[in-house]
Amino acid sequence: MSDTPSYTPPKIWIWNKNNGGKFANINRPVAGATHDKELPVGEHPLQLYSLGTPNGVKVTVMLEELLALGHRGAEYDAWLVNIQEGDQFGHGFVLANPNSKIPALVDRSGPTPIRVFESGAILVHLAEKFGAFMPTTATARAECWSWLFWQMGSAPYLGGGFGHFYAYAPIKIEYAIDRFAMEVKRQLDVLNRHLADHQYMAGDEYSIADIAIWSWYGALVKNLIYDAAEFLQVQDYTHVQRWTDAIAARPAVQRGRRVNLVWGDAASQMPERHAASDFDAPPPDSSTLSG
Repeated sequence: MSDTPSYTPPKIWIWNKNNGGKFANINRPVAGATHDKELPVGEHPLQLYSLGTPNGVKVTVMLEELLALGHRGAEYDAWLVNIQEGDQFGHGFVLANPNSKIPALVDRSGPTPIRVFESGAILVHLAEKFGAFMPTTATARAECWSWLFWQMGSAPYLGGGFGHFYAYAPIKIEYAIDRFAMEVKRQLDVLNRHLADHQYMAGDEYSIADIAIWSWYGALVKNLIYDAAEFLQVQDYTHVQRWTDAIAARPAVQRGRRVNLVWGDAASQMPERHAASDFDAPPPDSSTLSG
């Protein structure tokens, strides 16, 4: 390992506002709102406040899959929450998600609006509400839940750990990158071994576990996040690649990936979604978007 300056933690940690790299302007050690901003409300039963990151993609894919099955009650408005501009700290968003992370869903289909936050919780809420993408047999249901919670528990290592230190940290720390790269490759091996004998995560049935895991690991092995495909040698995980390609081919998945997306190919961007016809609209002017 290369020589690096030694560091002794202070007795009491003090927040250095300038130490945080790309996200230093939005990361802080306290919660709560920083400004007054109410959330917009559209005409559909479900109101989503999000961004086209892996956690956001989980929910938009799920909603598009439900609509593809004919569940008209799954119609939704998807509003853009630009986390780099601090939108997640607006008063209205904090009411929807006190943790100030995207996505947040407000279900207005009943007499009293219901807030649901954390992407895994939103997937479960929608699966139970519409009776879809959740296995009904005890064994498959337990498998689905187990893999869903596996993904929710692994995300801090993949995104907050590897992604941060490899792609976003202001300085490259060999130990940190090695530690998290090792864990990410272990996770990929876990998936690869499981998918060697299973079509989908819970068996032969596509479920919310696939949606949740694909949104992160599918993006990773196709080099859509962190630009780390060569570094991690993702081509070695052949069963993950097969599974990833099969899910990516689903029309609802292709639509869901575009919603709340404000970076990359302009033709794929859709900052907001309020109707199925929005997918036929011309792409936005990329010069007016940030991401």
